[in-house]
Amino acid sequence: MHQDIELIQQKITQGSSFVPELVGEIGKVIVGQKYLVNRLLIGLLSNGHILIEGVPGLAKTLAVKTLSDCIRTNFQRIQFTPDLLPADLIGTMIYNPREGNFTVKKGPIFSNVILADEINRAPAKVQSALLESMQERQVTIGEQTYKLEEPFLVLATQNPIEQEGTYPLPEAQVDRFMLKLKIDYPNFEEEMEIQDRMTVAKVPEATAVIDPETIFKARELVNEIYIDQKVKEYIVNIVFATRQPKEYGLDIEDLISYGASPRATIYLNKAAKANAFLNGRGYVTPEDVKSIGLDVLRHRVIVSYEAEAEEMTSEDVVSKVFDGVEVP
Repeated sequence: MHQDIELIQQKITQGSSFVPELVGEIGKVIVGQKYLVNRLLIGLLSNGHILIEGVPGLAKTLAVKTLSDCIRTNFQRIQFTPDLLPADLIGTMIYNPREGNFTVKKGPIFSNVILADEINRAPAKVQSALLESMQERQVTIGEQTYKLEEPFLVLATQNPIEQEGTYPLPEAQVDRFMLKLKIDYPNFEEEMEIQDRMTVAKVPEATAVIDPETIFKARELVNEIYIDQKVKEYIVNIVFATRQPKEYGLDIEDLISYGASPRATIYLNKAAKANAFLNGRGYVTPEDVKSIGLDVLRHRVIVSYEAEAEEMTSEDVVSKVFDGVEVP
């Protein structure tokens, strides 16, 4: 097994050589936001969709656009609005009176990187139109089902501070996002750099430095990364602690209405491997799991009314779970 890990390590060292160049290219446009960039790459490497939440002006949309600019692939920005229809997203059947038949007009979902901008501004029926494409990576129009071309990634943004004209995302859809990120303001030095960089005649632009083939090869390597049985058990213990906290000695049962789904187990494993890959390691450590755990679980643990009364968020509950579950 020791030799196998060494072999994987060599593969990872060679296969992850594109990462610094990709991060550097993104950094030409995006100032700071290392956490956001890191998580976008984790989603890209582990084939998982991402929900990004933050106040206006924090470069959420720009970061997604910049990432797509760095990959030789198709990008589609969809502005979600209250009057959007499912057909505006996935496409529809159009009747041709001359031929007397229907033809399919594919919607903007038929692209590689999808930016669902302000996703919570569209009603539930539009949000639900994304469910099939996000899980099965296919779209059904009429009686015909169409496979979506890989890579296919939905990167959605939402604004947490406005309630007017917004619709809460259905739990079934939220669960399909691998990660939910919360973005904060830049620090003083970063804000100064943003000011200098974005107030000149020519604003910086990113250029394509990798192709989809590089992503596919990297994903194969991510799947090969070694994860010990004890780390796998640690992941399952964390997820089970959100469902049966008493069995883990955690006094938070009254704070949780619903624990994390099995998707949490899958995504904790995948995201931990991707995090190890980005750090140039061929094996997963418990620290990999802890570092991405909050992003995987914050939207999967549904807190109770008691927790809300005590002004406790799902993040507070997840933090208690990680503090209470023994690390291998």
